Amino acid sequence: MSTEPWTIETICEALGNPAISKRFLTEINKAPAHELLAVFARWERIAKDTVAAVERGREIAAAEERGEDPTADWPDITNLVRAEAQRNTSRNVA
Repeated sequence: MSTEPWTIETICEALGNPAISKRFLTEINKAPAHELLAVFARWERIAKDTVAAVERGREIAAAEERGEDPTADWPDITNLVRAEAQRNTSRNVA
């Protein structure tokens, strides 16, 4: 997205899915006046995150097309995830 301010239209476009855009429009149209800014800000964040994820996906696809490993610089956190899962399991069993 450019540096232009976000609008209802640009948020709908960035969401990229008619069902999600409809949900946004429903929420923004039904929001009480005192909640409009918060609803807009939440959906603006969602739209920004969506645009960033799409861009990252395109970068990964381009790297793969060049024969590169796009995950080469990603940290391996497998052990951290397993440890967290074990802690959660231990808490739920007790």
